[in-house]
Amino acid sequence: MESAAEYPVVTVFGPRQSGKTTLARMTFPDKRYYSLENPDIRMAAESDPKGFLTQLPEGGILDEIQRLPLLLSYIQGIVDDARKPGMFILTGSHQPELHQSASQSLAGRTAVLNLLPFSHEELLNYREKANAFDMILSGLFPGVHENRLSPSRFFNGYLQTYIERDIRALINLKDLSAFQQFLMLLAGRIGQVVNYNALSNDVGVSATTIKSWISVLKASFVVFELPPFFENIRKRVVKSPKLYFCDPGLAAFLLNIESTDQLLRDPLRGGLYENLWILEVLKARFNQGKKPELFFYRDTNGNEVDLLVRQGRQLVPVEIKSAATFTPDFLKGIERFQKVVGDRCLPGFVVYNGDERFSVKGVSVINPALHRGLDKI
Repeated sequence: MESAAEYPVVTVFGPRQSGKTTLARMTFPDKRYYSLENPDIRMAAESDPKGFLTQLPEGGILDEIQRLPLLLSYIQGIVDDARKPGMFILTGSHQPELHQSASQSLAGRTAVLNLLPFSHEELLNYREKANAFDMILSGLFPGVHENRLSPSRFFNGYLQTYIERDIRALINLKDLSAFQQFLMLLAGRIGQVVNYNALSNDVGVSATTIKSWISVLKASFVVFELPPFFENIRKRVVKSPKLYFCDPGLAAFLLNIESTDQLLRDPLRGGLYENLWILEVLKARFNQGKKPELFFYRDTNGNEVDLLVRQGRQLVPVEIKSAATFTPDFLKGIERFQKVVGDRCLPGFVVYNGDERFSVKGVSVINPALHRGLDKI
């Protein structure tokens, strides 16, 4: 609502089935709504864009705008003439062509918001409580929880629909099996520094193709990139990003993890746990309309902090461990980073899976599934 009070257009990007349509219609119940997924509506809008938009003199909600980006130029003219805030609400899967079209046609006219699947707090509207490993297994897509769907069936359908429809529309995908193998390999490398050459060798395609595929997955909100922090640091540091999934349930599905017991024994449990809580911070930033400003730190000696959140000049370090018992070793990465950047480093957090909340040397030790904290960074 705040964005609609300031801008004539609000554009909501996000993965398919993350709740963009529901959010737009609940927030603006009086606006006329058209889904451009509907072939009849899309054909009418494409054949006569001006005529179609004259039905919306006060604006409206246009869902899945990526299906017809040519409308953006016409919307630009309408909002320039009307000079009213909150006229059009656009939703879309964030694809490269759509983002470029919105940036060019609606520059300075639209607020751009990103909507990912449920946060932990939103999930509690459907469950009395939710522990981390249940959230990883089920994922956080609204439909799974609102309709009590089987996560494995949901992700199987989601994956097939996404590959058959979106990927093939974006890239010249000749070998579907190679791409499926690539997705599973990405899940198996969750939270690791990206190595394009290693992925290229394992999949059997060029490193250029791997980069292209990752670019499309990022643009379509399947994965997100956590960049390294190396600003004004004299030590030799890693300068390649890490990749995480925009929903941990999809990663667990790709890894064939089907139960909590299996997840607790899986060697990638720590990476999936890390993915969940880094994603929680990212959602909090997006939901507040903020730039992510999230990083990780690792030097060439292996000293690392899982997550850094920039607040102005200062940095909040977050170390993430899936263990249920705290040990002093959990603080080592934060303490070493504090020595590197000095007073720019705030005390920070250790996230773990235990029951207690306490502080050690000024660092807050929390389980975000039980204690609020990360969403306030």
